[in-house]
Amino acid sequence: MSIPFRYRVTIMLLMMSSLWGCATHSGAPASKPDHPNTDFRMLSDIAYTPEDWPQTLYADLYLPDTNGKCATVLLVHGGGWERRSRNDMAWIAMDLASRGFAVMNVDYRFAPEYTFPSQLHDVQMAMHWLHRHSSEYRLDRSAISAFGFSSGAHLVSLMALVASSDSPLNDPYGGDQSRPTAVVAGGIPADLEAFESGRLIRQFLGGEQQEIPDIYRQASPVTHVTPSAPPFFLFHGGMDMLVPLDQAQRLQRTLNANNVDNELYRMHLRGHLTSFLTAGAAVNRATDFLRRHIPSSAGGS
Repeated sequence: MSIPFRYRVTIMLLMMSSLWGCATHSGAPASKPDHPNTDFRMLSDIAYTPEDWPQTLYADLYLPDTNGKCATVLLVHGGGWERRSRNDMAWIAMDLASRGFAVMNVDYRFAPEYTFPSQLHDVQMAMHWLHRHSSEYRLDRSAISAFGFSSGAHLVSLMALVASSDSPLNDPYGGDQSRPTAVVAGGIPADLEAFESGRLIRQFLGGEQQEIPDIYRQASPVTHVTPSAPPFFLFHGGMDMLVPLDQAQRLQRTLNANNVDNELYRMHLRGHLTSFLTAGAAVNRATDFLRRHIPSSAGGS
């Protein structure tokens, strides 16, 4: 006898909820700060790219009802650099805003129409937009972090690491204003050379690895880690077959080798999609991490 669809969905959700607390967290402190419960408003469909940009890109801006300047998070969605939208990250944006963070949840250009480094340029431009409009929206320029999942994690991590190095990828849109104070990266493809020219990588980078090996290396966040990198919070599904856990572990080993503050939240028995759908506990820990790394000189949020 077949099980009706609505019951299959219920069973799946119950199974996923049973995994909620099944995780290993390395590098975490013993205590975590309390979270405020803050009202917020959302400004939707803000064009954040210049008029001459190849494609007009939009963002939603979440502004908490707080006094003073707000610590801010740039939020970037996944989708293999080829699809999905900022709507996927709306629940994380609302969660962060309810805890006192301003949030800019962005879209970016897609492969194969646009290849690397177009998407990197988009998120760099979003960071510049936040700095440019900080006074208008009471954003603290000294406390702008970045948070992404999957391809979004790749983009925010690459942006952060490039901005902390002398990489030519800083030209023309990188530099100090594209360096976040901290990074949260979930399900990150950190070393693109390890994927052997899979379809998503191939159309994102514009060719096979043997044809453009320098591009594969240049586009890999793990190759840009220096001691100047910002702190990283990584979360990853322990059974991720699309982006193996080893990708996050490679990045963590490289961060450790460069004495960069980091944490890895390993979500057991979860794959790539389920690690996002059941990421509530990881988001809680990531929020604690972001709060701990707000500079002491930053304004109150």
